[in-house]
Amino acid sequence: MKVSDFLEEYYRHFNARETLDAARGWRRHVEQGGKMMLTLAGAMSTSEIGVLLAPLIRAGWVHAISTTAANFEEDLYNLLAHNDYRLTTNYRELSTAEEVDLRDSGYNRVTDTCIPEWAFRDVEKVLVEYWREAAEKGESYFPHEYCFRLLAEGRLRDRYHIPPEHSWVIAAQEMNIPIYTPGFEDSTMGNIFAARVIEGKVPTHNVIRHGTEQMQHLVEWYRRTAADASIGFFQIGGGIAGDFAICAVPLMVQDLEWDVPLWGYFAQISDSTTSYGSYSGAVPNEKITWYKLNPEAPKFMINSDASIVAPLIFAYLLDL
Repeated sequence: MKVSDFLEEYYRHFNARETLDAARGWRRHVEQGGKMMLTLAGAMSTSEIGVLLAPLIRAGWVHAISTTAANFEEDLYNLLAHNDYRLTTNYRELSTAEEVDLRDSGYNRVTDTCIPEWAFRDVEKVLVEYWREAAEKGESYFPHEYCFRLLAEGRLRDRYHIPPEHSWVIAAQEMNIPIYTPGFEDSTMGNIFAARVIEGKVPTHNVIRHGTEQMQHLVEWYRRTAADASIGFFQIGGGIAGDFAICAVPLMVQDLEWDVPLWGYFAQISDSTTSYGSYSGAVPNEKITWYKLNPEAPKFMINSDASIVAPLIFAYLLDL
């Protein structure tokens, strides 16, 4: 039985029903000519979401992505170092001494997956070269543009550990969809960039375009795209990836006083709940008060584990 058929047959109530309804809504939204913004929080790239997200992008179900810079870079680390990752299935039971041993062996743990330090350094060598070159020329680029250049030039292609078809970053580059990485400084490569500026190896912070410039780019993309299509919003987790992107609409409506349509579909997978007082757990209707969501837009809140639910929805859309 196909995954899509399984969901149709057995996902009838509660979070299961909400999952299926969200998947149906996404399919209906795009098939009717709409576009979809996908936001990625958490450690979805290290969970190897690219195996399904990459074909989803190539099949035309995703038209823009807002992601933590950590998720963006960790897709590249997985591409370059997957075979050297360590899996710690007993991560809940690791002693402090075992954690220290991982650290001293050059591994950085993300739940059950440990990323080797050398993966960061291989990417860093190329990016420092690009950052210095940009400084010399007085140029500035978004963080992801430097990584896209690295991929386009094939600087590390002979080092790939996984098929490039499993990299969602490569898929996004191939499909020429916009990528936004708000909070770049809250990532390994953002930390490295700051360190190289501090020590003088990169002479200025200005080679990285600011977060407000990313917001302007998103506003321009939204306004241009919304002229011909309703734009939906599918949020995995909470945090800056989702909050940054969804705020583009109230910025236009309230701060610029432009007449633009609100987001036309909304779904979120979150393990946070409203009782915690967190925005990440806010029910979709709350976003109506902020001029984010069209009151008539389909709205779904799936309270579950994104590493389980997102692949099911992606598989549904791909008719697997």
